[in-house]
Amino acid sequence: MENAENICAPPVEGVAGGGTGYGWNEGSLRSSTSLSKVIDPTVVPTSDLLHVWCLPSTANVGHQEIPRHLEAISMLIARNERESAQVALRPKVTWSGSGIAGVVQVQCNDLCSSSGERLAVGQSLTLRRVVPILGVPDALVPIDLPVSRITVFPGDTSALWVSIDVPVDQPPGQYEGNIFITALKDDTDGFKGLAKTEKHQILKDLQTCVEMVEALDGKPLNEVSEKIKTASATLRGVLHSQSFPQFALDNESGDMMDEDTRTDLSVRIKLSVTVWDFVLPLTPSLPAVFGISETVIEDRFGVEHGSADWYDALNMHFKWLLQYRISPFFCRWGNHMRVLTYTCPWPADNHKSEEYYSDPRLAAYAVPYTPILSCDDAAKDALRKEVETLKMKPHWKKSYFYLWDEPLNSEHYDAIRSMASEIRTYAPDARVLTTYYCGPSDTTLGPSTFEAFVNVPKLLRPHTQIFCTSEWVLGNREDLVKDIMAELQPEIGEEWWTYVCMGPSDPHPNWHLGMRGTQHRAVMWRVWKEGGTGFLYWGVNCYEKAVVPSAEIRFRNGLPPGDGVLFYPGEVFSSSHEPVASARLERILSGLQDIEYLRLFTSRYGRNEGLALLEKTGVYLGPERYTLDHMPIDVMRAEIFRLCQS
Repeated sequence: MENAENICAPPVEGVAGGGTGYGWNEGSLRSSTSLSKVIDPTVVPTSDLLHVWCLPSTANVGHQEIPRHLEAISMLIARNERESAQVALRPKVTWSGSGIAGVVQVQCNDLCSSSGERLAVGQSLTLRRVVPILGVPDALVPIDLPVSRITVFPGDTSALWVSIDVPVDQPPGQYEGNIFITALKDDTDGFKGLAKTEKHQILKDLQTCVEMVEALDGKPLNEVSEKIKTASATLRGVLHSQSFPQFALDNESGDMMDEDTRTDLSVRIKLSVTVWDFVLPLTPSLPAVFGISETVIEDRFGVEHGSADWYDALNMHFKWLLQYRISPFFCRWGNHMRVLTYTCPWPADNHKSEEYYSDPRLAAYAVPYTPILSCDDAAKDALRKEVETLKMKPHWKKSYFYLWDEPLNSEHYDAIRSMASEIRTYAPDARVLTTYYCGPSDTTLGPSTFEAFVNVPKLLRPHTQIFCTSEWVLGNREDLVKDIMAELQPEIGEEWWTYVCMGPSDPHPNWHLGMRGTQHRAVMWRVWKEGGTGFLYWGVNCYEKAVVPSAEIRFRNGLPPGDGVLFYPGEVFSSSHEPVASARLERILSGLQDIEYLRLFTSRYGRNEGLALLEKTGVYLGPERYTLDHMPIDVMRAEIFRLCQS
C-alpha cells in the first residue's frame, strides 16, 4: 500500500460546484505525483490551468457558470456603434497560494485590417472586469491596457467585458486581433516571509482604517475630511513600510509582458470585427432622457451647490452619459413629486450652454422652469429670459419642460396647467412632458381605471404635449396601445413616450438587477414595436445617501434592486473618478442601437416588414415573448445589413 500522505485530496470547487474536482480523477489515487508538486505556469500551458471561453453581452456570467468550448469572438459593427462580448475565466487547478487559484495576465493588441487600418487598444478596444453587485454580475470596472493582471479564485467563474467602439470615420472592412490569457508564476514569497508580528501590525493598521471610514456616516464634512486624511496617511505608511511586500507596489499594467515574452503557453482568443459600410446617426433617432440626481452628487462627492467643483461634477456626468446615446437631465425633487429638471446647469445666455445644447449627440434637452441656483422673486423673469434666448436657437425643437412626476389628484393637475400656461405665454410652441400611470384620484374620467388613464390627455390638453406613460399600465396587453394612441392628436404635435420605474416586473422587460440580459435589452425593442417616440428613465444614480465617493453602494429601500441605479462611482472600485457602467447600461445602449437598425430597415421596406422581421427572427413578439438567447439578435442585425446593402 502506498503512503497515504502522498494522496492529494480533490480541491473543493465551491457552492453548487458540480464536483468537477479540478484535476481530480480516478488515477490520482495511484499517481498523485503531479498533484503534490508545485505547478509552474512558465512550463505548463495556461489551457491546462484555466478554462477560457467566450459569451455574448447578454449573458449574466455567474460564479458557477459552466465552462464551454473556446471559440473566436466575431462581431458585425456599424460605424459609430459599440458592440460587446465577454470572456469567462475559471481555474481548473490552483497554481498559486494565499487562498487564490492564481494570477492571470491579459494582453491585447490592435485590431488590424489587410489595408493597414487599425482599431486601437485602449481607444476602440477596451476591457473591463465584471464585478458582482449583490451577487449579480453588473459593475464593469476598467482594467489597464494593453496589459493587465487579474486574480482568479478556486471554484469561481469571473468575466471580462470586451467592447469595440468603431469611430464614425473608420474605413469599413475586416479587422483582426488577439487577446492573450497567460497564467503567471506566484511572486508572493515576500509576503510569506513576513514575521508574525509584522503581519499582525499590517492587519491592525488596515482594520483601523476600515473602522475610521465606517464611522464617518452622518458626520460633519470637516470631521469627515480629517478622518479621511488620517486614514490615507495610515494606508500610505503601510504601503511604503519595509514590512509590506514589494510585489503589491509594482505597476501591474506597464511592461509586464512584451511581445518577446509571450509564448505558446498562452491561451489566444481570436477577435474578428467586420465594420459595415454605414453609420449610425450621431443624433439618436429616439430621445432617451435619463435623470441624474444633483443632490446625490452633492452629498457623495462633497461639492457645494453652485460651486466650481459642482459644475465640474455635473459636466463630467453629462458628457460621460452621452456616449450611451442617452440625453441626460439633472433633477431635484420637491414636494408632492414636483421636480426641477434641467439639462444644462448654466443659463441660456452663458456661452457654456451652447456647448451643451448644440452637442449633436443630444436628442432632447430639459429647460428649467425655475432658476437652478436660486428661487426668489426674479424666478419669473429668469424663466422669460431663458425661454426667449433658447427659442431663437436652431436646437429649440429639442427642448421640453418636465414639471411634475406622476400627478395623482386635481391639485397636481392644476399646478401643471398653471406652470405650462406661464411657459406658453413666452413660447407658444414650448413642449411640456408629463409622466403618469393613472388618472386623478378625485376626478371621474371613466367607468374603469384604465379608461380614466386613457382620458388623461383631455385634462392636460393643451398644457402637455408629451404624454409619457408607464409600461406597467399595459401589462401584457399590447392591444391597449391602440386605445392610448387614439386619444392623442399628433396633428397638433402631441407625442406618446413611455417609461419604466419599479414596474413592470419579471418577466416583462425592465432594468432590475438579476433580470436576464435579453430582458434588459428588450426594453427598447418594446418601445419600437409599440410605436413610442421617446423614452424617459427617472434616475441613473439614485442610490442611498453617502458622504464619501468610495462609500458602499446601497440600493434604496422599497425599490427593486438596481432600480434607479445604472452606474456606480468609480471611487468604489479604484482611485478613478470616472463612473463605472453597469452591464445593464451597456445593454440599454445595445437596445438603442437596435432601434437605429430597425429604423434603417423600415426606411427601405416599411414598418410592417420591420415588425415581421422582429417576429420572424424571434427577437421580440411581446412583453412576455422575447428571445432568451443571443443568437436571434445577431441573425436580425445581419439580415438588416444584408437587405439594406443589396
